[in-house]
Amino acid sequence: MSDTETPVDPRADDEFRFLASDAARVHRVAPLPAVERVRAEAGDGRGLSGLRFGPPADPELVALHGAGLGAHSFDAVLLSLDRPAVALDLPGHGRSDWRADADYRPERLAPDVAAALERLAPRPVALLGHSLGGLTAALTAAARPELVTRLIVVDITPGVVPSGGARSVAEFIRGRRDYGTIDEIVDRAIEFRIGRDRSALARGVALNTRRRPDGRLEWAHHLAHLDALPGDGSGDPQPYAPIWAALQALEIPIALIRAASGIVDRRLTDEWRERLPGSEVLTLPGPHNLHEAAPEALARAVRDLSR
Repeated sequence: MSDTETPVDPRADDEFRFLASDAARVHRVAPLPAVERVRAEAGDGRGLSGLRFGPPADPELVALHGAGLGAHSFDAVLLSLDRPAVALDLPGHGRSDWRADADYRPERLAPDVAAALERLAPRPVALLGHSLGGLTAALTAAARPELVTRLIVVDITPGVVPSGGARSVAEFIRGRRDYGTIDEIVDRAIEFRIGRDRSALARGVALNTRRRPDGRLEWAHHLAHLDALPGDGSGDPQPYAPIWAALQALEIPIALIRAASGIVDRRLTDEWRERLPGSEVLTLPGPHNLHEAAPEALARAVRDLSR
């Protein structure tokens, strides 16, 4: 083993093995909350899996991750936030079932999320969505406003161009299908500016990959096995633009948290402010995956927005 190679964790089958280190990273001094797997039925006999933080009572917040990630990407944020919460695995991700039609556009995901909210969040919740999860959250809130009290979108807007700032995310997911070690994936993530903290990236990779029979590592989510990602190949340079109307129709507080080194640039930020003048816009230092790179700062921002 080289000096830089990540050792194999003997508890590799324990999905909660990183919680203690996550808590230390966000300076949590309280005991770890109860964290358990939960499941809700969606359409076509499929199910959505998720993680419930805190007692089995009504959550105050539900978090939706971005393309190629999973519910565990919010672990450190929710440990810092310390509120009853649920983080969902979007369809085709984590332990949620894959869609037979392999269609993971936000408009296809939103009905499944609404079904999960009905099952796992009996009372209206704040909806926190990152990237693809942010677009899905917007459509969920628009279709089922009685389920949502507040919408917080992280580093995405309907104006994003998949062939522009989001292109690097797509290329990172689909540009290479298998790897020999976790460190190879971490190196690639750093190259594509997904993050800079090797420890945090290795944690995410370990929770989001699986070992093939030939010993190679591959992504566990469905997107890595497809030829196109949501929004690719439509011929429309702005396939998510119709979601602006959904956001403008909302009568709940809306906020955008952009990453200073993410994919929401000044043009997209100005467009957001112009289209949603009553919303709040915050900028946090860090890359696109703020919830993994700067969990404590993101938790603090979410807490402030929810007051």
